[in-house]
Amino acid sequence: MQSLKNIILLQAVIVIYTISSVMSKEASRSEGNPTRFLFFFGMEFVILAVYAVLWQQMIKRFELSVAYANRSMAVVWSMVWAVIFFHNTITLQNIAGVLLVVIGTILVNSENAKEKIDD
Repeated sequence: MQSLKNIILLQAVIVIYTISSVMSKEASRSEGNPTRFLFFFGMEFVILAVYAVLWQQMIKRFELSVAYANRSMAVVWSMVWAVIFFHNTITLQNIAGVLLVVIGTILVNSENAKEKIDD
């Protein structure tokens, strides 16, 4: 099984990726203020550049299928940011969808761990 430290690091990289979406949303809300737009647009690129470097490090540590399965957790983090920063509401359908993503991610991680134990 992947070490807990590596899984936490992978989730941290995914959180960084989702923060770029927050910057994108803020840029879109600039309402004609070019300074605000350029700041958030620029921050989005900076965050994506940091993410790209960190993602390369993560796919060295994980099998590609496991890394991408964990990347689906971006849906969870994006929903968290939507509630915190933009005061969006969460519906039962949102919760059901996120639960499916989380369960799927756990299954992929546990299946990968089982295969490694069997080897």
